[in-house]
Amino acid sequence: MRSDLFDQTNLERQSEDRFVLQNSQMLRVALGPDVLATKGSMVAFQGQVRFDHEKSGSLAKLAKKIMTSEDVSLMRVSGQGEVFFADQAGYVFLLQLEGEAITINSRNLMAFDASLEWDIKRTKGAGMASGGLFNTTVSGTGTVAINVVGKPVVLDCSSQPTYVDTQAAVCWSAHLVPGINNTMNMRSMLRGGSGEAFQYAFHGPGFVVVQAYEWTAAAGQAKSGGGGGLTDLLGG
Repeated sequence: MRSDLFDQTNLERQSEDRFVLQNSQMLRVALGPDVLATKGSMVAFQGQVRFDHEKSGSLAKLAKKIMTSEDVSLMRVSGQGEVFFADQAGYVFLLQLEGEAITINSRNLMAFDASLEWDIKRTKGAGMASGGLFNTTVSGTGTVAINVVGKPVVLDCSSQPTYVDTQAAVCWSAHLVPGINNTMNMRSMLRGGSGEAFQYAFHGPGFVVVQAYEWTAAAGQAKSGGGGGLTDLLGG
């Protein structure tokens, strides 16, 4: 059989690395040590692989998952073989942490080494009107894979204040503590609003990654795949 489908660019890439991009929109992880991944992100696997619901690990983290909108629905992937991950044809990027930390919108989190620590953090100053605004922090030494909708841009926050739509912010330097900027006013509200009421406000040495897309509540619910809530209450 002959077809452009079988061009070298579409064949599985061989590498000794554990995390390997097969192309800009698909990731392959070689198992040995376990990997944690968002539920629903696996598209294929080879070998003897097991998928298990990942418990929260602590009562404090469990309470955060149940009480916040940051639904980090993770599965533990273990065994021997290779697992392929993708999510809605988004672009995949790998972050190599070396005793560092990164804050990530959970909707953009794809997979990471199970040896890394993770937790849910609340954005300071984010009240009910702004939707709560909780994000996930991953820290330690290992690899994190993120999924970005559209081509991203990395903004330097050190030279001047940087404001990013809360639904377009992908991840940022963990030592940056964003505030909440409110551009809503009464005149705009009476006329139906601008749709741009709240933004993250970053300023200091560090970066923020912005995607060419704004998440919606419906998109977040679809990605969560029914995780959190009672499932986490019973399974941890």
